[in-house]
Amino acid sequence: MKKTLGVCYYPEQWPREVWEDDARRMSELGLTWARIGEFAWSRLEPSFTRLEFGWLDEAIDTLARAGLKVVLGTPTATPPRWMPDKHPQMFPVGADGHPRGFGSRRHYCFSHPGYREECVRIVTALAERYGKHPAVGAWQTDNEYGCHDTALSYSAAARDGFRRWLRARYADIDALNEQWGNVFWSMEYGDFEQVGLPNLTVTEPNPAHVLAFRRFSSDQVVSFNRAQTEIIRAHSDAPIIHNFTGRFGGFDHFGVGADLDIAAWDSYPLGLLASEVPATAEHRRRYARAGDPDFQAFHHDLNRAVGRGRWWVMEQQPGAVNWAAYNPAPLAGMVRRWTWEAFEHGAEAVCYFRWRQARAGQEQMHAGLLLPDGSPAPAFDEVKRVALEINDAPDVVKYRGDAAIVFDFDADFAWGVQPCGEGLDYFGLVFGFYRVLRKLGLKADILPATARDFSGYRVVVAPGLVCMGDELKDALRGSGVPVIFGPRSGARDVEMRIPVPLPPALAGFDVKVAGVETLPFDLPVGVRGGGFIEGYREFLETTADVIAADDDGNAVAVRDGDLCYLAARLDTLALKNILKQLL
Repeated sequence: MKKTLGVCYYPEQWPREVWEDDARRMSELGLTWARIGEFAWSRLEPSFTRLEFGWLDEAIDTLARAGLKVVLGTPTATPPRWMPDKHPQMFPVGADGHPRGFGSRRHYCFSHPGYREECVRIVTALAERYGKHPAVGAWQTDNEYGCHDTALSYSAAARDGFRRWLRARYADIDALNEQWGNVFWSMEYGDFEQVGLPNLTVTEPNPAHVLAFRRFSSDQVVSFNRAQTEIIRAHSDAPIIHNFTGRFGGFDHFGVGADLDIAAWDSYPLGLLASEVPATAEHRRRYARAGDPDFQAFHHDLNRAVGRGRWWVMEQQPGAVNWAAYNPAPLAGMVRRWTWEAFEHGAEAVCYFRWRQARAGQEQMHAGLLLPDGSPAPAFDEVKRVALEINDAPDVVKYRGDAAIVFDFDADFAWGVQPCGEGLDYFGLVFGFYRVLRKLGLKADILPATARDFSGYRVVVAPGLVCMGDELKDALRGSGVPVIFGPRSGARDVEMRIPVPLPPALAGFDVKVAGVETLPFDLPVGVRGGGFIEGYREFLETTADVIAADDDGNAVAVRDGDLCYLAARLDTLALKNILKQLL
């Protein structure tokens, strides 16, 4: 399979007179794909059931005549203004109890049944019309699920759906009370209809309640996406893609990915450095025009896993963006470098956002490959160079890493529910391991918590899997590969209770977490041999060999054969020293 390039294009935002010239220039630039349609519902259906597909027919045909293939997006991320008039309760509701309104995008609650019916209707109409169109080479469902904190909604529809989800999961209200420990603070329920949403409580809600709601909300995203993929597959053989965001978005990407043919993500190295990368101010200054050296790579590998080996960059930053606190322009050559980095991680396609910089709307300040007047922007020549280079490049290569990181979105939910201290999160923990593996020259595969085969890796890292099941524990212990657990591995059972025997409860590995403390990040504890504990440490009772200790003499890392347990969140130097010992 050849490496390909593409671009995001919005014909509905430009006069028809420029479509043909745009398509010709895209083709001459060396692009293969044009993603269209994902924000165009108001033009596809100006009023209820008044479908107007003529302009889209013409746009697809114009692109096809220039030799381009279309990624056709379903428009469900931007319901038109008449939609909330028809379904006034469809808006997502924030944790503060206030509904979010019309005027931008993603203004829907995944649980609203009326909106789901409208989505089924428009996706069916699109699939019936374009499912066999020869120019439609792929489909994209919706756009950036969970972006702008929209995976969680505290609406009446979400409440009703949550109650149904709880009834299916627990069957009996007494079972729910027992599993959640609701006898604490007299929180016991007499019926599922009494269970509300875990917001607007006087102080923190029951962590089991919050985790259940996070899981329910994730399942709603998965089922919303599945409804679209089932419709498209009934009418089209073209692959189906979704474009995920950086830093997750609050739902299980592996769950959504199970219904996709290809996973994609939207790579904005400079915007995400400013808002999402765990780093010091000095680090952000150093890489302000290049992006963090590891953040894009991590998401490339994560989406490679979500797509089961097949993945794209659906939106690649081509210049300054509009949405971060500060929006510097990239260094000359960075757009080309970012593109090749994606290809080196196995991407099949890299698509740039966007073709023409918008003249109106919220993204006027977001760069494109062209300026609003159609003249080339700085990234245009970089993309042209990449297009020439890939003609002589090898086909897409699927590779296996030297190391594996077990990654679990459910663990991310659990850390979010109970972080134990300010600034402590699952992503930062896992990303720290990823950084160090790369510093040691190792390529990393990211594996879901459902993985059971770990043979062939030099090391497997499984940190922070709060609700780690026995099947995964057994598979890791029996893998014959060095495995690093902790911190917080197996710290809770599936219902957020502290398990007995105490964590990590690994058969044959004499390690028990007897205590925990969290510390301000400006109060680090030194590790003998170099580096620091940052924010979190556990106190162990163990007969295993201590291979690292802190300055107070407490075990930081213990080892028995191929199994290692880390009892703290460590900085790069301390973690690097321990990994070097294990390798």
